[in-house]
Amino acid sequence: MSRPTEIRAKSVKSANRRLVIKAGGTLLLSILTASPARASQILAVRVWPADEYTRVTLENDSDLKVTHFLVANPNRLVVDIEGADLNTTLKDLVAKIQPNDPYIRQVRVGQNRPGVVRLVFDLKDEVKPQVFTLAPVGNYQYRFVIDLYPTAPADPIAALIQKGDWFKELPGNGEPLPIVPQAPLAEAKKVPDVIAPKALPEEKPLQLARMITITLDPGHGGEDPGATGSRGNHEKDVVLSIAQRLKKRIEAQPNMRVMLTRDADYFVPLGMRVQKARKVQADLFVSIHADAFVQPTARGSSVFALSEKGASSSAARWLANKENSADMIGGVNFKTRDKQLASVLLDLSTTAQISDSLRLGQAVLSEIGGINRLHKGAVEQAGFAVLKAPDIPSILIETAFISNPEEEAKLTDEGYQNQLADAIMNGIKKYFAKNPPLAKNRLT
Repeated sequence: MSRPTEIRAKSVKSANRRLVIKAGGTLLLSILTASPARASQILAVRVWPADEYTRVTLENDSDLKVTHFLVANPNRLVVDIEGADLNTTLKDLVAKIQPNDPYIRQVRVGQNRPGVVRLVFDLKDEVKPQVFTLAPVGNYQYRFVIDLYPTAPADPIAALIQKGDWFKELPGNGEPLPIVPQAPLAEAKKVPDVIAPKALPEEKPLQLARMITITLDPGHGGEDPGATGSRGNHEKDVVLSIAQRLKKRIEAQPNMRVMLTRDADYFVPLGMRVQKARKVQADLFVSIHADAFVQPTARGSSVFALSEKGASSSAARWLANKENSADMIGGVNFKTRDKQLASVLLDLSTTAQISDSLRLGQAVLSEIGGINRLHKGAVEQAGFAVLKAPDIPSILIETAFISNPEEEAKLTDEGYQNQLADAIMNGIKKYFAKNPPLAKNRLT
């Protein structure tokens, strides 16, 4: 009688053991099996159209895996983003394409398949796309960048010819023209602990029989806003406005022509800015910026030249490092940057170039000292990447501290911007009155 009961008890224990093993196996399987990956979140979309190239940026919270290909007849660029779901932010890309975009006609956005979003860019012409990602830097998280370049790269000289600026003729059948420096705007202001530079001695007018080409470089642009003031004004916008005012003054001179490294809100890599100046055989390179510091009390204007040995002060070194980080913030595709362009960033400076740059800087600083307090009373030096053209006198002007509320208000005032443009123009004239430009072929 007891044996069947014992058998039934063993059967129950065996069944319970199998149940425990099965449950344990299910738990182990659930632990080992990876949970579905969370879809990447697109945080912002931005479009920067320009004649040189159009940039589309998608900012997201993780690194994206992306594939792309071109389709002809009609021309299209197809971009597939894996691990992303369609959201409102991504849909907003459609409305951000402007009718005057040089390269994009329209864009279509859709969920191609689960976990894959497809972007189709209908193009106005053939393009050479560069598609790359950027690691988090500054205020940005991960960025996925689409740069659409024309198949034939823009030629700075061709652009000047098209605008009628390159073949600008000297009046009087090419007879020599004098460059007469204008009188200083005002006596340099007396500021405690700041010594304004001495005015340059008057020189006889320089007789010049060829055109002078000046490259103006408004700093930052596009993805790189530069410094931002307490009122929300961006450095990139202020310096572009000042550069455009200065451009008009240079163009009004009968013996000068000018090229801007950028004439709209888009980013130009540092080395490309130098390369543009060299392509047009510039006689001068003037980079325009608006300074910033962690303390809002910092104020004043400064002028910088390249240093052959090291920075003239720790502040100059700090500023050069900050300005040289523009490529990381603005977003450069370092993998495809050609070797020739990269070599521009090497230290190719010459003693003569630095010497001429210091003379130019002193002439400009003496004029700016008449309208604003000077942060330093002499031209400072540091290893700024945009000043490394070996054959072009180059300076970087920090017009004022946009991080100072009072100077931010000045920098956004049209009257003050005009004063700055006048001061820089007068400084350039003073420099050429004392330093003849190098001889060049009359046909240039």
